[in-house]
Amino acid sequence: MTSTSPHATGFFFHAECSLHNMGAGHPECPERLDAIAERLQAEGLRDLLAYEEAPAIEERQLLLAHTPAYVAHVKAQAARLSLADGRAPAWIELDPDTRMNAHTWAAASRAAGAAVAAVDAVLDARLRHAFCGVRPPGHHATRDAAMGFCVFSNVALAAKHAVVNRGLSRVAIVDFDVHHGNGTEDIVAGDERIEMMSFYQSPFYPNTDASGAKNMHNTPVPAHTSAADVRAIVSNSWLPRLAAFRPELILISAGFDAHRDDEIAQLGLLESDYAWITAQLCAVADTHAHGRIVSCLEGGYHLQALAKSVASHLRVLVDLG
Repeated sequence: MTSTSPHATGFFFHAECSLHNMGAGHPECPERLDAIAERLQAEGLRDLLAYEEAPAIEERQLLLAHTPAYVAHVKAQAARLSLADGRAPAWIELDPDTRMNAHTWAAASRAAGAAVAAVDAVLDARLRHAFCGVRPPGHHATRDAAMGFCVFSNVALAAKHAVVNRGLSRVAIVDFDVHHGNGTEDIVAGDERIEMMSFYQSPFYPNTDASGAKNMHNTPVPAHTSAADVRAIVSNSWLPRLAAFRPELILISAGFDAHRDDEIAQLGLLESDYAWITAQLCAVADTHAHGRIVSCLEGGYHLQALAKSVASHLRVLVDLG
């Protein structure tokens, strides 16, 4: 672990996040984290980050966002996968897109724990910004169900921790994944201490609509929406709302599957667009939140585009422009 300072950008990670594996050909694969690590090394960013070991979240903390029955269900499936007498299946399906293997409970616990620990690190002024390079992602996991590659709702858990356990009154969630963060919305809709804003391709998976709750500002966009139009949403919708809300902390659901080269969707963003969005959010955080940003990896399935986009995102967080 690197020594930290209130000006540093942390990178939260744990090797167990690479052991979660949903089978050959699944787009949400361990190689995503390898590609990111290799790119950060190649660009000289690795030595500029304060590396932190992601802790496993405590089970009681999962109840900030998930029902006891759902947590018990996932834990029970993990127990089935850990049987040592040859009866353990290789995988268990939590939903048609989301499988567990013997390492998924540990990986998902680390991913959620990273988000919560990163919030504590920036609120305690050990770090200025933090990025959680973890998997499985989280923004489709609802209160009571896994969905869309997601087991626990990492960013929603971080937001609830910030307001319930750390006493914040205004936490913003910004989601730039190409898919609607339906799980995050399910958990935080109606909580006036939390404001969520996003754009997402529609019609598209998960084929859910924004709830209409007053604290939700999630904008559907059609396939082939241009980067210029996305930037306009940021400038004309997100930034005025964030200025009015005056967040004490900004949480980012950092999905990079709206990239032009990512075949899972049909939007046209490039690394430069992710860098621009990040710079806008940093400016808001500097004005209202003492610079405090926690960003958590969500989607992004073209390995090279993902790695380049994460590097561009982190270059801004590290203040390299």
